Amino acid sequence: MKENASQERGSQERGPLADNGPPPTAAGVLYPGEVMHQRLKPFGHRFTYAVFSLLVDIDRLSDLGRATRLLAVDRPGLVSFRQSDHVARRGETLREHVDGLLREAGLAQPARRVLLLAYPRILGYVFNPLSVYFAYGDGDELVALIYAVRNTFGERHTYVAPVLEGEAGPAGIRQERTKIFHVSPFIPMGARYHFRILPPGRRVRLHIHETEAGEGLLTATFDGTAKPLTGRNLAALLARFPLMTFKVIAAIHWEALKLWLKGARFHKNPPLPPPASFRDEGEIARRE
Repeated sequence: MKENASQERGSQERGPLADNGPPPTAAGVLYPGEVMHQRLKPFGHRFTYAVFSLLVDIDRLSDLGRATRLLAVDRPGLVSFRQSDHVARRGETLREHVDGLLREAGLAQPARRVLLLAYPRILGYVFNPLSVYFAYGDGDELVALIYAVRNTFGERHTYVAPVLEGEAGPAGIRQERTKIFHVSPFIPMGARYHFRILPPGRRVRLHIHETEAGEGLLTATFDGTAKPLTGRNLAALLARFPLMTFKVIAAIHWEALKLWLKGARFHKNPPLPPPASFRDEGEIARRE
């Protein structure tokens, strides 16, 4: 009894981050899981759907392309991953893209390793509402996260977030940013993002709680469990989600229609911010 109690206390002290294990060492890992969105005000609205994400080591794309014949890298395929879907300039590599963002954010050294969590292309199509880069230092500690956001109007913005003192804890990473990029027409600018991130290991979890004037507005999560990137595993996921990337964009518009029918207030698309932000722009957004 005493031994069990001691083990339970030790697990609580370690927290979910330690129990999740180190970041995967493979060039690519599959994370099947579930997306959940819950609107909290002015009325309740909740939906969930099953998806899978691909975690990519951006420095090992040649290894990624050899993992299975079902996955093509930087070329057409049934399932594919393309650097051009994620970089800012034509011909730029993912490593050049990330190094530039982290350098502008004030990091003195390039990240030793960078993992990107995103949807792959399926039948040539992909839409990533949110892609997350995990940048690691020499000791496998997270030195920065990069939140790359897209909207359905073909626009994008990247929130670059160095991990500051106090943001890493036993449960993972806790960061905040003020919304300066138009995503949903039913959420105003200046809302506050509260990121709660369990970095990739045995599982990966992205939890975003959005507030307005200190009150809960929206909660969105992705919770996935790691599976090796093999032909068998990828084929099984394709059989379950043959048109997954099409489903993502269709679900966004379908849920937006239901919100509109419920009477959600519509906010016009404001002017675009710069392509990337490198610090919390909350004070600037509030002053405006």
